[in-house]
Amino acid sequence: FLWSFVDGKTIVNRWDSYRDAPAATDASKAMSKALIKRGFKFVGPTICYAFMQATGMVDDHEAGCFRAGQV
Repeated sequence: FLWSFVDGKTIVNRWDSYRDAPAATDASKAMSKALIKRGFKFVGPTICYAFMQATGMVDDHEAGCFRAGQV
């Protein structure tokens, strides 16, 4: 269910700085809305985006990071 918000594929972003990474995206807003509709309480778009980053749904490593592309 959750991977459906990224079409089953990791979204790869390469930011020049971590400051460029968004706090939320359209996908995280949609995920938040769907989870709230299903009864979840503490699932705002920023929480959902952090979850997406933590689980590898989104790869937001900086362009120069040695871990970039290793998700």
